[in-house]
Amino acid sequence: MISLEGLPAVNACFNGASAVCLVLGYVFIRRGNRRVHRAFMLAALAASTLFLVGYLTYHVQVGTTRFLGEGVWRPVYFSILTSHTILAAAVVPLAAITLFRAHKGLFDQHRRVARWTLPVWLYVSVTGVLIYFMLYQWFPHHTGG
Repeated sequence: MISLEGLPAVNACFNGASAVCLVLGYVFIRRGNRRVHRAFMLAALAASTLFLVGYLTYHVQVGTTRFLGEGVWRPVYFSILTSHTILAAAVVPLAAITLFRAHKGLFDQHRRVARWTLPVWLYVSVTGVLIYFMLYQWFPHHTGG
């Protein structure tokens, strides 16, 4: 069983796994291997879905986690967080449309939207890991004595 305190690290791993799967999916489609591309893109979707479940579970229980960094780190963190949040909301319909078009075999239409979906989804996944490090590793909340 994963502890509530360990959930942010697990969520960061899901984001990282999603990013790796997205890159590998791209590599394989560029090589013309649709079967492996499809497997990696579905794995990226699964990792992102598991992230979202873990993220919501954590924040329903804990609430908001405050950023404790100071100085130049505050505007850096909040710039990353703002762009991450906006693009995370945008990637959900983009990914759904991309997946739907691939599933229906509409590959020309799939490619047109995937050109937007991939960089947005990759940015959201990578910045999700970065946000984890900034909140929980580099500027952590101290508990206990």
